[in-house]
Amino acid sequence: MIVYYISMRPKDENKQDAIIKATVKLVNDIGFVASSVSKIAREADVSPATIYIYYKNKEDLLVSTYIDIKHKISDAIMRDFDSDLPIRDILKKLWFNAFDYIARHPGYFKFTEQFSYSPYSALVNKKKVEKYFEPMMDILRKGIEQKIIKDISFEILTVFMFYPVTLLANPRICATFELNRENVETAFTLAWDAIKL
Repeated sequence: MIVYYISMRPKDENKQDAIIKATVKLVNDIGFVASSVSKIAREADVSPATIYIYYKNKEDLLVSTYIDIKHKISDAIMRDFDSDLPIRDILKKLWFNAFDYIARHPGYFKFTEQFSYSPYSALVNKKKVEKYFEPMMDILRKGIEQKIIKDISFEILTVFMFYPVTLLANPRICATFELNRENVETAFTLAWDAIKL
């Protein structure tokens, strides 16, 4: 009987980060199907066996990469979060943080966008990802309770409040949109006007 001890080797955060970056780059360049574990390992400058220290298989790698990026996005959006500010100011801060993150990490954004429309998205623990954005949802709930925000379904609220960010920050969709403060502020005002009472 052959016994494998790969999982007992210590994990290295730098290697794991390199694997995630390599996964994002290859998926963005050649797609999910062509991005094999061996190609990802080569791009990350690690052995294929190293990838199996961190991930069970290619599916686990892709799903874990998506979840990791969503966690990074939520951390970036929630930067300097202050629940004591007025609701509009909180949402405006989240909005600007989201634009800033997407502008600085277009590759991560492109990966999550592709992943969302792939069969792999069905493998994601949605509740786990939603938890990352719970403080943002709490602000929307608070806004509804205080009769500042329309009392409508969260799906509609989040689409009108945050989906414009994903479209405007996507250079393939809005190639001529300039990510400057004035334009982002104008876009936020329109989104806010759509959900406020």
